[in-house]
Amino acid sequence: MMRVLVVDDDFMVAKVHSGYVDRTPGFTVIGAAHTGAEALRLVREERPDLVLLDIYLPDVDGLTVLRELRADPTTVDIDVIVITAARDVDTIRRSLRGGALHYLIKPFSYAALRDQLDRAGSLHRKLARLATRPAAAQPDVDDVFGTRRPGTAPLPKGLTTQTAELVKGALTAHPEGLSATECAHVTRLSRPSARRYLEHFVDTGQADVRLRYGHTGRPERQYHWRP
Repeated sequence: MMRVLVVDDDFMVAKVHSGYVDRTPGFTVIGAAHTGAEALRLVREERPDLVLLDIYLPDVDGLTVLRELRADPTTVDIDVIVITAARDVDTIRRSLRGGALHYLIKPFSYAALRDQLDRAGSLHRKLARLATRPAAAQPDVDDVFGTRRPGTAPLPKGLTTQTAELVKGALTAHPEGLSATECAHVTRLSRPSARRYLEHFVDTGQADVRLRYGHTGRPERQYHWRP
């Protein structure tokens, strides 16, 4: 679960954006702030993984908050997505230079925010994998920095191109989505093997994952191939 702090001066907008986050599998809202000072306090107290940061705040602007987060060694690694009505190039440039992952102009749809949340989640998983290795190879770095097109990343150790194509074919043939169990049945793979390929496709941006709720028990992860 990625823990998200929503920062917006408008209480209703913050509530809407919080609802968007809570609808997205793998993300949960840990709080909402309505001023820059409150945002900085909650970030330091709660240590979220991601901040959705408005620019127009009643005390200090979001760029000041972003700058303070990057200057503090305890918060420098927290990811930020700017969400704002500001369209001027200077604000966009300063957000980029300040280390924001992305910049969403209000109003935006749930789909637009979900896409950026998925990208942030994928980045976290990639960096976590790299942290287990003694050193990174250039393809790994390209993948983290987004210079590699989706689907061109090398397969992790133990996965094969032939089986990856088999799982891809199963997903594209079922646009309504497949769970790992259903994919294993279609491809005649074991469920753990099918899930490894499915999660690889999610990590590389080729597939989406959503939670499917049944009548009883825990929700099931359902995978959808991205067109």
